[in-house]
Amino acid sequence: MSSGKNLTTSPLFRRKAKKLNKTEKKTLDEAVRFIWENPEAEQAKVGDLKGVRIYKFKMNKQQILLGFEELENEIVLLTFGSHENYYRDLKNYR
Repeated sequence: MSSGKNLTTSPLFRRKAKKLNKTEKKTLDEAVRFIWENPEAEQAKVGDLKGVRIYKFKMNKQQILLGFEELENEIVLLTFGSHENYYRDLKNYR
């Protein structure tokens, strides 16, 4: 893993992750590990969500979007969820 970087989670991310079962948490952990190793792999959004990157992955045969920001010395995991109203909710949360 990269040295000198911190991984931070938002309160919303922690609340949602707490509700997941064991297999879903394992899938989420794999997605977070991918982001940690390749944060610049995902394209940054523009407009209201400027600076936010979205990583897409499958959980229980459903596409899940995980939003994060890469700051100077940390990666901040904002929230995750299905595509329905995801960008609207993320915009309201920020």
